[in-house]
Amino acid sequence: MSNNPEGKSDFLPKVSVIVPIYNGEKDLPDLIECLRSQNYPATQVEYLLVDNNSSDRTSEILEAAVKKNSPEQPTIHNLREDNIQSSYAARNLGIKAAQNNILCFTDADCRPDPDWLKQLVQPFTNPDVAIVAGKIASVPGETLLEKYADKYEVLSEKYAIEHPFCPYGQTANLAIRKQALEKVGLFRPYLTTGGDADICWRILRETNWQIELATEAIIRHRHRSTLSGFLSQWRRYGNSNRYLHELHGVDLAPKMTTKYMIYRLSRWLLKELPINSIKAIVGKETAIELFKTPIELLGSQARSAGQKESKLSELAKEIERL
Repeated sequence: MSNNPEGKSDFLPKVSVIVPIYNGEKDLPDLIECLRSQNYPATQVEYLLVDNNSSDRTSEILEAAVKKNSPEQPTIHNLREDNIQSSYAARNLGIKAAQNNILCFTDADCRPDPDWLKQLVQPFTNPDVAIVAGKIASVPGETLLEKYADKYEVLSEKYAIEHPFCPYGQTANLAIRKQALEKVGLFRPYLTTGGDADICWRILRETNWQIELATEAIIRHRHRSTLSGFLSQWRRYGNSNRYLHELHGVDLAPKMTTKYMIYRLSRWLLKELPINSIKAIVGKETAIELFKTPIELLGSQARSAGQKESKLSELAKEIERL
């Protein structure tokens, strides 16, 4: 794997950008503005925004965006996936409707930089590359949990691209050649999490295609701002770990035991908190460092709970085909 090659920004193939959306009314206006602000030729890109059975104003916002289509701007298509409640089923619908060979993915709560698409496609100048993973940065947040996720790069692409089992890219910032999907199939439509790793691993382990990292292809992801959202996110990580264990034999994450949690909390209260509090008083630490340990423990506990409670259904093992 190598970083984005320099001097090849004139490579501008036709691409299809696919975004699954569920109750995205708060995010859609900013996302659509970011997509229309891409420094990419309007004739070379189409945007396939897939409403996955939303119950808010998502449909209205998408319809309004389609009405604003013009020859000077990339075409926005409004699609609907109402049969299966899964972002992967929504992405599959977009893939099947896509007119182009290079498929780019992001999510409704992401904000692509203006050069995102241009940078994301550059590694495809290598004919052996089928997957390109872009960089995932943070949308600046105000809450402690958002600042924690930003500082410690909770969603960074480095964890995926350096995965000890097999590298992969996250669907928040990912591009795939359609030819690769013709060989291994699409996303598992009934899977609820872990589908990005699964589809990349099927491509890399079942074919000779390669993956590249495009560090200049940047999207900014909005982190969870509430405790419930944070815990739900980490519980989903546990679900994903369990599903990928059953599908690919990936090692399960270490279980969070009560004994270990008591030890870590005791160490935090008796040692870390007093020391870091003094550092904070003199301006050498922030609230993020003060509460790093309990935040980590809450996340690990939620991940363990998600791993324990989940079991992959037979339906979720199905692979949809082009």
